[in-house]
Amino acid sequence: MREMLMAAVLLSLGLGAQAIPQAGRQSAQVAPQQNAAPQRRIPCKTPENASMCYWTRGRLYPTTGSGAWKMWRVGTKRIVTIFNGPSGFPPRNQEEVWNPEFPANLERAYRAEVPRLERLKQFMPDWVYADFEICPLEPEIPGASQAVCIEGAKNIFFDGSKRAYR
Repeated sequence: MREMLMAAVLLSLGLGAQAIPQAGRQSAQVAPQQNAAPQRRIPCKTPENASMCYWTRGRLYPTTGSGAWKMWRVGTKRIVTIFNGPSGFPPRNQEEVWNPEFPANLERAYRAEVPRLERLKQFMPDWVYADFEICPLEPEIPGASQAVCIEGAKNIFFDGSKRAYR
């Protein structure tokens, strides 16, 4: 079971790395754009849902039963489920449930934590606290987990780590 969970986490990290475009060969006269954000395969914030997006403090974590990524909105009793974005909704496939697209800085933070997790022989990543910009993909229904996507993250902190990411 643990090997399966670790494989799912590593697959998520690997697929996220594939979503980052690789820089091709550039001439010596053209400087690479280091601050340019990689393009998402599926945009989270679109003109249709941009007005509904908001920033919230949350705790992000993978669930062990369904493999879905969930986020607890700190200070509330709300749990939201993370998906790629509005396209393809519904239905969702298992790949999107296990491997939603995250913002580039959150993907980098997860990849930076992998060596620490391997040293500790920890199969699941720690809870991640951050300020998340989330965009709802469906209306909020009392008692049900709302489908959202993560557009941005800042002030990223892994619960078991002493390192913070921006």
